[in-house]
Amino acid sequence: MNLHNLGWNEKFSRYFKEYENSGFIPARVILEHKQIYRVICAHGEFTAEVSGKFLHKAVSRADFPTVGDWVAVALPSGDSKVIIHGLIPRKSSFSRKAVLAGGPKYGYGKTEQQLLAANIDNAFLVSGLDGDFNLRRLERYLAITWDSGANPVVILNKADLCPDADAYIKEVGSIAFGIPVLAISATEKDGIEQLYEYLEDGKTVVFLGSSGVGKSTIINSLLGQEILKVGEVRAYDRRGRHTTTHRELLFLPKGGIVIDTPGLRELQMWGDEEGLKRTFDDIEELAAQCRFNDCKHNSEPGCAVRKALEDGSLNADRFGNYLKLQKELRHLSLRQNQKEKRQSERAWDKRIRQYFKERKKLQDEGIL
Repeated sequence: MNLHNLGWNEKFSRYFKEYENSGFIPARVILEHKQIYRVICAHGEFTAEVSGKFLHKAVSRADFPTVGDWVAVALPSGDSKVIIHGLIPRKSSFSRKAVLAGGPKYGYGKTEQQLLAANIDNAFLVSGLDGDFNLRRLERYLAITWDSGANPVVILNKADLCPDADAYIKEVGSIAFGIPVLAISATEKDGIEQLYEYLEDGKTVVFLGSSGVGKSTIINSLLGQEILKVGEVRAYDRRGRHTTTHRELLFLPKGGIVIDTPGLRELQMWGDEEGLKRTFDDIEELAAQCRFNDCKHNSEPGCAVRKALEDGSLNADRFGNYLKLQKELRHLSLRQNQKEKRQSERAWDKRIRQYFKERKKLQDEGIL
């Protein structure tokens, strides 16, 4: 398999030039488990781990490779592991907020970025038409996708269980402006051919959705064989169990690359408000028409948002979700600013201690 088939392009090639003189070669991460990786390159597949220097320079989990990343590696001698020496800048990445619990050593409620996948071209946002369908959750997925740098495509699976799939397509169209919405049945292999338009050779697609929506079944259909484990859906709430337990990059026989992800019961926002604004651009346009620039959309006169809510042209649940996600992002920004402040204070304290240490040394030597 050549590098183009793996998703390599000119942009990655330019970034890689700094590693070429050191004799490193590019490889792509296809599997990650607790900082042990499986990578693929022009020479084949290898188990890999990061170098000691890489480990020392990493500040957070987001600094480590994730599935879909391109890395600079040194080929092994014998049966030893490939060593990862560098991470090529990502063109896109999916992240969510992770709150880590623990004692004083780790920090109470420490907020970190958890990467789900990197270097994605398109994101298949999968929802089931068997009871899983949820517009508010889909709005969250859309905002995160726009933030990632990838292009969203909404997949409504299990159309064979829905008597009126067109009505759901129309409903999604009311919140996903200009975004492709495809109704399929993975078990019946009906409509699967629509997906190939987004699965070009060298292009990478990630599947996102809650447990039980049929992500693994769709991927198995695209692969032409049962590679991924498929679980049953509970009858009483139509929710699935986690059959996919890790993220993995897979190559399709007809071209294209897919990444399966575990079902996400919780997907908290990580990023700025640009993805939110793009997802809710109808509300943003209404807000721009308000009489006051700082309108809170409560009881202010001349509020275009309140007028739209009252006449029914703006759905109240959609507006409520917009406010909820906006609050979530602003809380995240506050936590990030506090973290940056603590890091800056620690760095300054370190400089002060170093200064007095050097000063004492000079005094002991009689220089001062």
